Amino acid sequence: MSVATVSRVLNDSGPVHEATRHRIREAARELRYAPNVAARSLATRRTGTLGVLLPDLHGEFFSEVIRGLDQEARRHHHHVLVSSARNERAEVEAALRAMRGRVDGLVLMTPDMDAEALVAELPDGVPAVLLDCDLRDDRFDSIGIDNFGGARDVVAHLVALGHRRVAHVRGATRNRDAAERLRGWAHALREAGVEPNAEWVLPGDFGDQSGYDAAAAALRLHPRPTAIFAANDEMAIGVLGALRDAGLRVPGDVAVVGFDDVPVARHVSPALTTVRVGIHELGVQAAGTLLAALADGAAHRRRHVVLPTRLVVRDSCGSRDRPPPT
Repeated sequence: MSVATVSRVLNDSGPVHEATRHRIREAARELRYAPNVAARSLATRRTGTLGVLLPDLHGEFFSEVIRGLDQEARRHHHHVLVSSARNERAEVEAALRAMRGRVDGLVLMTPDMDAEALVAELPDGVPAVLLDCDLRDDRFDSIGIDNFGGARDVVAHLVALGHRRVAHVRGATRNRDAAERLRGWAHALREAGVEPNAEWVLPGDFGDQSGYDAAAAALRLHPRPTAIFAANDEMAIGVLGALRDAGLRVPGDVAVVGFDDVPVARHVSPALTTVRVGIHELGVQAAGTLLAALADGAAHRRRHVVLPTRLVVRDSCGSRDRPPPT
């Protein structure tokens, strides 16, 4: 076989008769041949790999983002190299150094890190897609979530059910998503003529234990909140656990709502009312946008997208025909 024919088969880069393709692949298997990826990348100046940097790899939110990224990348014959950095500048620097020369482009989610500091660490000439970043810079594509609108909608729903004392379990202090969800909570209450009470804002870190602890603190308030809005579903599940251990009924005594609509939200008891974020779609769009930037080169027009959210009403908040707790 000619070198060109073998190359087209092994790189899946052109038409080859099926019988010929089969013979070449069989020969490669018998010889245990594998292309030298480093040599190929030197020749093509491409690695066929997308770098992904997330603040954490634990939990359903991040697994869904990675799943969307990976599916879209593989659909275009690319792979993903995933790492995490907990938004400390030194960790981000180390992760980016480790990826240098090994990836064609980057998808970055560092919601706790100052945007300007993040951009200063990005390697020149490498396309990047920023997720949930408060920087709108035409050098980079960006994809965000309507955190404010989603939080406003779910709290407005609680108010419509008659709740006036709505506590909020916020996310990490420096986190942009957490700040926007807090702002949406306060806005919805003020729209209903309720002045947000600082005592109703309870600390959290997006983990279930912090939700549990926050709910325990909420139960010590006088008067007690009649509803709790957690800034993500994982904390909301912790809230449900604390209320159950305290012998309280949800939603009979306290209504509970979350944010994200992770897959398990519909399966907890009671099923969790929440704000649906297209988590998988966030990953798909991030990979698709980065692949478009790689394909377009200098002609690429930067995209700044905000994904909409949708209120998903389930059992944990009660219904309109049930009077709210007093």
